[in-house]
Amino acid sequence: MPFKSVLTITGARQGEGDLKLVAGLCEEINAHMSVLVLVLAAPPSGGGYAAIVSPAWLEEREAEMRQLEKRTAIVSKMLSQSAVSADLSSNYPDEAWADEVIGRRARYADLTVLGPEVLATVTFKKRIVEAVLFWSGKPLLLVPQGAHATLKPKRVLVAWDASLESSRAVRESLDLLVGAAEVRIVMIDPIKDELHHGDEPGADIAAYLARHGVKVVVDRLPSSNQSVADLLFQHAIDTAAELMVMGAYGHSRLRERIFGGATRSAIDNPPLPIFLAR
Repeated sequence: MPFKSVLTITGARQGEGDLKLVAGLCEEINAHMSVLVLVLAAPPSGGGYAAIVSPAWLEEREAEMRQLEKRTAIVSKMLSQSAVSADLSSNYPDEAWADEVIGRRARYADLTVLGPEVLATVTFKKRIVEAVLFWSGKPLLLVPQGAHATLKPKRVLVAWDASLESSRAVRESLDLLVGAAEVRIVMIDPIKDELHHGDEPGADIAAYLARHGVKVVVDRLPSSNQSVADLLFQHAIDTAAELMVMGAYGHSRLRERIFGGATRSAIDNPPLPIFLAR
């Protein structure tokens, strides 16, 4: 399915870089651009009753709401000067409700894109990534600083381990894969049996993609005591991949999100654009 609606999220402290990047991506594929301006409400210090009677906390919230209003006005002006079809919304949720607010907004887009400015943050990035992956049911594209951003990549690397997550990532990215000149299916230490990769590791996913017209190459790599993330990233660099597609592995423990090692590396320090789905 082609991406017709692309969402990006920006905070009070970000500039125009991420917005221009996403506008360029939308222009590239003739998609609608949605922007959510988000400021997370400062949590009270000292408990609920203290929050009610604390003038300092109330002043902080008022300052944050002014920041949200100012940032929204700046983004609105920028979008009005853009040739891209766009809509704008803003929200000021308490941190406990941020997942639901972000996830609900992301459900009405085909793809959420986060650029270098948001990826340079810590808490803000973490909250958005977790909310999109766990609460929206939609894919996420991370574009790090210095990377070439495109939704028409010529060379794509797919991290494949025959799991539900990697299958979902492939299906969500299928429109990108069909348009690429080369798609490399990469497996690390594939297990040759019916419960894992089949009698010929990579053959089934290659056949599936080939039926859609994808130009596929299968790479089976030994780990050689290296981390999966390091191997994938190095192979992406060696093959000049413009995009990596991978499943996001993780689970919830109470309100904590626990990501797998390769997923965490992709989120924390991506060396190229990463397309994630789960």
